[in-house]
Amino acid sequence: MNITQEEYSSMVKNVSPKSKIVKDCFGAFLVGGIICTIGQALTDTYQYAVGLSIKDARCLTSVTLVFLSALFTALSWYDNIAKFAGAGTIVPITGFANAVVSPAMEFKSEGLVMGLGAKMFIIAGPVIVYGTITSSAYGLILCLIKFIS
Repeated sequence: MNITQEEYSSMVKNVSPKSKIVKDCFGAFLVGGIICTIGQALTDTYQYAVGLSIKDARCLTSVTLVFLSALFTALSWYDNIAKFAGAGTIVPITGFANAVVSPAMEFKSEGLVMGLGAKMFIIAGPVIVYGTITSSAYGLILCLIKFIS
Protein backbone atom coordinates (compact mmCIF):
# COMPACT_ATOMS: atom_id res chain seq x y z
CA MET A 1 0.00 0.00 0.00
CA ASN A 2 1.60 3.21 -1.18
CA ILE A 3 0.22 6.50 0.07
CA THR A 4 1.30 10.01 -0.68
CA GLN A 5 2.69 12.46 1.84
CA GLU A 6 -0.55 14.47 1.66
CA GLU A 7 -2.71 11.40 2.36
CA TYR A 8 -0.49 10.44 5.28
CA SER A 9 -0.65 13.97 6.70
CA SER A 10 -4.43 13.92 6.37
CA MET A 11 -4.65 10.56 8.19
CA VAL A 12 -2.43 11.83 11.01
CA LYS A 13 -4.48 15.02 11.34
CA ASN A 14 -7.72 13.01 11.58
CA VAL A 15 -6.52 10.75 14.40
CA SER A 16 -4.46 13.30 16.38
CA PRO A 17 -6.13 14.70 19.50
CA LYS A 18 -7.25 18.29 19.23
CA SER A 19 -5.21 20.85 21.15
CA LYS A 20 -6.81 22.23 24.31
CA ILE A 21 -4.40 25.13 24.72
CA VAL A 22 -6.90 27.56 26.26
CA LYS A 23 -8.01 25.00 28.86
CA ASP A 24 -4.41 23.99 29.56
CA CYS A 25 -3.26 27.60 29.98
CA PHE A 26 -6.21 28.34 32.27
CA GLY A 27 -5.45 25.30 34.45
CA ALA A 28 -1.75 26.17 34.66
CA PHE A 29 -2.51 29.80 35.51
CA LEU A 30 -5.13 28.88 38.10
CA VAL A 31 -3.16 26.21 39.96
CA GLY A 32 0.17 28.02 39.68
CA GLY A 33 -1.54 31.12 41.06
CA ILE A 34 -3.07 29.15 43.90
CA ILE A 35 0.33 27.67 44.80
CA CYS A 36 1.89 31.15 44.79
CA THR A 37 -0.99 32.55 46.85
CA ILE A 38 -0.53 29.79 49.41
CA GLY A 39 3.17 30.60 49.48
CA GLN A 40 2.48 34.28 50.12
CA ALA A 41 -0.07 33.42 52.82
CA LEU A 42 2.48 31.16 54.51
CA THR A 43 5.13 33.89 54.35
CA ASP A 44 2.75 36.44 55.86
CA THR A 45 1.69 34.00 58.56
CA TYR A 46 5.26 33.12 59.48
CA GLN A 47 6.27 36.78 59.47
CA TYR A 48 3.35 38.42 61.27
CA ALA A 49 1.70 35.68 63.35
CA VAL A 50 4.86 33.78 64.32
CA GLY A 51 7.14 36.83 64.37
CA LEU A 52 9.91 35.64 62.07
CA SER A 53 12.04 37.97 59.98
CA ILE A 54 11.14 38.18 56.29
CA LYS A 55 14.23 36.16 55.38
CA ASP A 56 13.35 33.36 57.81
CA ALA A 57 9.67 33.45 56.83
CA ARG A 58 10.55 33.01 53.16
CA CYS A 59 12.92 30.16 53.96
CA LEU A 60 10.28 28.39 56.06
CA THR A 61 7.71 28.95 53.30
CA SER A 62 9.97 27.14 50.81
CA VAL A 63 10.47 24.28 53.23
CA THR A 64 6.71 24.04 53.85
CA LEU A 65 5.87 24.02 50.13
CA VAL A 66 8.48 21.35 49.43
CA PHE A 67 7.14 19.24 52.31
CA LEU A 68 3.53 19.57 51.14
CA SER A 69 4.50 18.70 47.58
CA ALA A 70 6.39 15.62 48.75
CA LEU A 71 3.46 14.60 50.94
CA PHE A 72 0.94 15.08 48.11
CA THR A 73 3.19 13.05 45.80
CA ALA A 74 3.42 10.22 48.33
CA LEU A 75 -0.38 10.24 48.71
CA SER A 76 -0.78 10.21 44.88
CA TRP A 77 -2.63 13.53 44.93
CA TYR A 78 0.02 15.53 43.11
CA ASP A 79 -0.38 13.60 39.84
CA ASN A 80 -4.12 14.35 39.78
CA ILE A 81 -3.47 18.05 40.32
CA ALA A 82 -0.73 18.02 37.66
CA LYS A 83 -3.05 16.40 35.10
CA PHE A 84 -5.30 19.43 35.38
CA ALA A 85 -2.64 22.11 35.90
CA GLY A 86 0.25 20.94 33.72
CA ALA A 87 3.04 23.51 33.94
CA GLY A 88 1.26 25.23 36.82
CA THR A 89 2.62 22.55 39.13
CA ILE A 90 6.01 22.13 37.47
CA VAL A 91 7.25 25.70 37.54
CA PRO A 92 7.01 26.50 41.28
CA ILE A 93 9.32 24.87 43.83
CA THR A 94 6.67 22.20 44.32
CA GLY A 95 7.55 20.71 40.95
CA PHE A 96 11.12 20.10 42.08
CA ALA A 97 9.96 18.25 45.19
CA ASN A 98 7.66 16.14 43.04
CA ALA A 99 10.57 15.34 40.68
CA VAL A 100 12.58 13.99 43.63
CA VAL A 101 9.82 12.05 45.40
CA SER A 102 8.17 10.45 42.33
CA PRO A 103 11.14 8.25 41.33
CA ALA A 104 11.80 7.44 44.98
CA MET A 105 8.24 6.15 45.34
CA GLU A 106 8.42 4.25 42.05
CA PHE A 107 11.67 2.42 42.83
CA LYS A 108 11.26 1.90 46.60
CA SER A 109 10.53 -1.80 46.02
CA GLU A 110 14.12 -2.25 44.78
CA GLY A 111 15.47 -1.41 48.23
CA LEU A 112 16.74 1.59 50.11
CA VAL A 113 20.15 1.78 48.42
CA MET A 114 19.69 0.54 44.84
CA GLY A 115 16.07 1.65 44.55
CA LEU A 116 15.26 4.70 46.60
CA GLY A 117 18.79 6.06 47.02
CA ALA A 118 20.01 5.46 43.49
CA LYS A 119 16.88 6.52 41.62
CA MET A 120 15.73 9.45 43.78
CA PHE A 121 17.59 12.07 41.73
CA ILE A 122 17.11 10.48 38.31
CA ILE A 123 14.88 13.37 37.21
CA ALA A 124 15.97 16.15 39.56
CA GLY A 125 19.69 15.35 39.35
CA PRO A 126 20.32 17.19 36.07
CA VAL A 127 18.44 20.19 37.43
CA ILE A 128 20.70 20.26 40.48
CA VAL A 129 23.87 19.80 38.40
CA TYR A 130 23.08 22.43 35.77
CA GLY A 131 21.65 24.80 38.35
CA THR A 132 24.84 24.54 40.40
CA ILE A 133 27.08 25.00 37.35
CA THR A 134 25.06 27.96 36.07
CA SER A 135 24.91 29.71 39.44
CA SER A 136 28.65 29.16 39.95
CA ALA A 137 29.42 30.58 36.50
CA TYR A 138 27.15 33.55 37.19
CA GLY A 139 28.88 34.14 40.53
CA LEU A 140 32.33 34.06 38.90
CA ILE A 141 31.24 36.48 36.17
CA LEU A 142 29.75 38.82 38.79
CA CYS A 143 32.97 38.69 40.84
CA LEU A 144 35.05 39.44 37.74
CA ILE A 145 32.83 42.40 36.85
CA LYS A 146 33.11 43.79 40.39
CA PHE A 147 36.86 43.17 40.44
CA ILE A 148 37.41 44.90 37.08
CA SER A 149 35.27 47.94 37.91
